[in-house]
Amino acid sequence: MEWSIQEIARRAGTTSRTLRHYGDLGLLAPSRVGSNGYRYYDQDALVRLQRILLLRELGLSLPAIKGVLEGQRDTAVALRAHLRLLEQEQARIGRQIASVRTTLHKTEEGMELMAEEVFDGFDHTAHEREVTERWGREAYEKGDRWWRSLGEAGKKAFLDEHEAIARDWGRAREAGLGADGEQAQDIARRHCAWLSSSSGAPSRSYVIGLGEMYVADPRFGKNYDRYGDGTAAFVRDALTIYAEQRLTD
Repeated sequence: MEWSIQEIARRAGTTSRTLRHYGDLGLLAPSRVGSNGYRYYDQDALVRLQRILLLRELGLSLPAIKGVLEGQRDTAVALRAHLRLLEQEQARIGRQIASVRTTLHKTEEGMELMAEEVFDGFDHTAHEREVTERWGREAYEKGDRWWRSLGEAGKKAFLDEHEAIARDWGRAREAGLGADGEQAQDIARRHCAWLSSSSGAPSRSYVIGLGEMYVADPRFGKNYDRYGDGTAAFVRDALTIYAEQRLTD
């Protein structure tokens, strides 16, 4: 079975122009092109489009999506990974909704609030297992102790600093600046200084690996690509240059 480009665009809530753009970028090739020039899409193309739309909703840029799709040849494995991410996000948002409802109810009733109720769903320890598997238990425990020691003002300052850096990355990319230019490299310096505040001076390999993760992992990439498609890739490129020139292992 196959569908015309107009049918797919309507059902997916997008436009024919967008689908043609995906095709031009090598993201979504039609299964065939009719003699009249119309594009048609089969079931495999539908599954690929679903993956593209999922990654877009997670904040990934189109170049980053292309890299993810090219690196994940097994469609079933990729879809299971997408499903796990969506289920995790669904559970987290569900906890946040319940938390806000509880806060609203207790505030209106003049009842005492419990910290664990107010911040349920905002728990930074949600990635404990992943951090432990990637960098070891000691790394997680060190980071956990540091985070808890900050206090509310310290935590806000840390997050605000990252937000300012992320905005500057987006502005630099939008201005068409080079990743190796003076301004981008100064933002890279600030980024590394921000990283060092939590775990000491970062190594060359750590910063380069982190930059790659910003592009490969939608959970991280969306922090930058929300300031414009391609920002995460720009961050990766600038950090890689900075690390190779200024940092050691």
